[in-house]
Amino acid sequence: MKFEFGADEEKAQSARHKLDVWKQAFRLDKKLQYKLERPEPPAMEAVAETPEKPEKTAKPASAAKSKTKGKSKDAVSAAAEKSEAPSNGKVSLLVRLYFSSHEKLSEQRWLDRIPTEEPFKSASPKIIRQTDPEFESSDKLFEDLQ
Repeated sequence: MKFEFGADEEKAQSARHKLDVWKQAFRLDKKLQYKLERPEPPAMEAVAETPEKPEKTAKPASAAKSKTKGKSKDAVSAAAEKSEAPSNGKVSLLVRLYFSSHEKLSEQRWLDRIPTEEPFKSASPKIIRQTDPEFESSDKLFEDLQ
């Protein structure tokens, strides 16, 4: 399944969180896999490296100062990611279901349920089956993502 969230990073993270909850609650560890696809501009890497340099120089200072520096670094990098998300384009969520042949009913229930839930509903859900011609390209994309 492929969900296009556009530039809405919050909905993508909400959908990812919902999938995590389902994996734990229904013991779908190997049967439900997902990956987020977002184009990464080189400017984002430069922004991520900039806050690390002041934190490295602050390590010799007292432990309390370095702890607050670490927290501020996380806040700065999170803010940088949020500010970069709308400008870098589409955020896609690829969901892969692995059910064995005797679990067809479970697979069909998940295929019906996931696109109808709230964060996924507005993300233009697209179900890609193994028999579809675009399955190979989407499978390769899923494998290439980290």
